[in-house]
Amino acid sequence: MSRTVNGIAELLELGGTDLGHSAWLEIGQERVNTFADATDDHQWIHVDVERAKAGPFGGTIAHGYLSLSLLIPLWSELLEVQGIGMAVNYGLNKVRFPSPVRVGAKVRAHGVIASVTEVKGGAEVTVDLTVEIDGQPKPAVVAQAVYRFYA
Repeated sequence: MSRTVNGIAELLELGGTDLGHSAWLEIGQERVNTFADATDDHQWIHVDVERAKAGPFGGTIAHGYLSLSLLIPLWSELLEVQGIGMAVNYGLNKVRFPSPVRVGAKVRAHGVIASVTEVKGGAEVTVDLTVEIDGQPKPAVVAQAVYRFYA
């Protein structure tokens, strides 16, 4: 856990805070196949290992939305907010997928709190998140996420 805060008052003080990095997470073919089944997106670049070897990426790649969804567990490694009643994912302001994640690669999240504002009953946190790929110059995902925490 990179940072732990207790309650809305401490959360409101985090604007501009660099939360550091999550642990690395390896992306396996089974995870990609499970995501394909869940979303009905069975495009060959994701699930056909043999065909993908001759494709543009030299192997299968994770879905962009799979890479984005990994922010759920990776974000939880960056910030823990205790002493609240509820937290909700409020949405995304921006999302880009600069580079594909090849199956077998490792990814991690990096987060910086862009802003924290008080809302009725709690706080809204806007965080700049990057899903980095081990050994690659371009990230898999660049997103600005918005979370709400209520007392």
